[in-house]
Amino acid sequence: MTVLVLVAPGQGSQTPGFLSPWLELPGVADRLHWWSAVAGLDLVHYGTKGDADEIRDTAVAQPLLVAAGLVSALSLFPHPSDGQRLVGAAAGHSVGEITAAAGAGVMSAESAMVLVRQRGLAMAKAAAVTETGMSAVLGGDPEAVVAKLEEHGLTPANMNGAGQIVAAGTVEQLAALAEDRPEKARVMPLKVAGAFHTHHMAPAVSTLEALVPGVTVRDPRTRYVSNQDGRVVHSGREIVRRLVSQVSNPVRWDLCMETFKELGVTGIIEMTPAGTLTGLAKRALPGVQTLALKTPDDLDKARALVAEHGNHEDNPLEHSPTWRLAVAPFKGTVSTGGVKPGDVLVPGAEIAVVANNRDRQTVVAAHGGTVVEWLVEDGDPVSPGQPLLRLHPEASL
Repeated sequence: MTVLVLVAPGQGSQTPGFLSPWLELPGVADRLHWWSAVAGLDLVHYGTKGDADEIRDTAVAQPLLVAAGLVSALSLFPHPSDGQRLVGAAAGHSVGEITAAAGAGVMSAESAMVLVRQRGLAMAKAAAVTETGMSAVLGGDPEAVVAKLEEHGLTPANMNGAGQIVAAGTVEQLAALAEDRPEKARVMPLKVAGAFHTHHMAPAVSTLEALVPGVTVRDPRTRYVSNQDGRVVHSGREIVRRLVSQVSNPVRWDLCMETFKELGVTGIIEMTPAGTLTGLAKRALPGVQTLALKTPDDLDKARALVAEHGNHEDNPLEHSPTWRLAVAPFKGTVSTGGVKPGDVLVPGAEIAVVANNRDRQTVVAAHGGTVVEWLVEDGDPVSPGQPLLRLHPEASL
C-alpha cells in the first residue's frame, strides 16, 4: 500500500525571485494576475522582483506563499479532482494550511487569496504593536528546550519535530535566549516579522473571526491534517475555525508527521517554495520518499512520484459526498455506541468514540442525516481519516 502526502510550507521559506520560473508556464501569469486583483497585491511583482526585505513583510509574504503553493499544485494537477483522488492527505505549515485547505477543496483559490491577504495584514498590524520575532532552536533535549524557553518568557510557537523547536517572543527575550542557550542546542534567528502563533497575535484572531463567516466552505475531498493537534479534520467549517485560532496557537508539525506515519505515508511532495518540510521529513520519517517541488524543472520527477505513490484505488472521500461520512480523527480503537442504521441524527449528534493511549475524542455527525450503515464494528482499530459511518443527507437540517 502506498500513501502520498502533499505539504505546503510556511512563512520564511520565500526567497527573492522564486516565482520567476513558474511564470514561464502557460496560463500561470494570467492566473497570478487574477489572484493579484482578488488579493489587492501585485503577486507577479513581489514574486519576481521583490527584494528580501519586501517579501519579508508579513502582509506580502503570506499571500505570495499561498499563491506559489497553489500555482505549483495546479501545475502538477491541472484538474484538482485528480489530486484529491490520488493524494492520501494534505497539510500545511502555518500559513501553508490555507494552501492545503484550498488544495483539498475546502475553499476556492479566490477565497483562499482573500483570507490570506487579510490574515497577513492583521498579523502585520498585531506584530507592529511590540517588537517581536522568532528563532529556531536546533538540537538539545525537547523538554529541556521548552523549559529554557519558558524561563525566558518565550513560547514554543512551532514544535516541528526532528530536533527543531521555534521560539517566539520579544526581541529582548530572544536575545536573552541567544546568550543562554539550552544545553547542546543552537539558536538561529528567523527572517520573520513577528512572534507568530503566540498571544501577541490575538488581535489578528479577532479580525479574522469577523471575516470568515462569509467564506463559502466545503468539506475536504482528501484527508486534511491540522496543525493544531495533528488530527485529521473532516468538517470544512471546523478547518476554517482552526485556521483562525491557529494564528495565536502553536504549530504542532511534529504531531502532523506522526499522523502521516500512522496513515502509512510512503511519499511526500512539498509545494513551492519547497525544501523546509521535506528536510524535516527526511529526519523524522526515514524511508519515506520526498520531493521538494521548487521549480517547473521538478514537475516530471513529481509526476513520477505521484504515479508511484498516489492512491489509484477507490477513495471514499472522493466518490462519496464527504458530508455523508463521519471519519476517525486519529489512530485508535472505535467504540460505536448505540447508533443504528435508520436512526435520524441532528447536526452535532454524538455517534462514536475513538481512543488510544494518548487521547480520546467523541466523533459527531457534523451535518446530521439518516444513518445508512456502519463501516466499522465496535472495537475495530481505525486509522486517521478512516470512514466510520455513512449518512444519507435528506434528513440533514
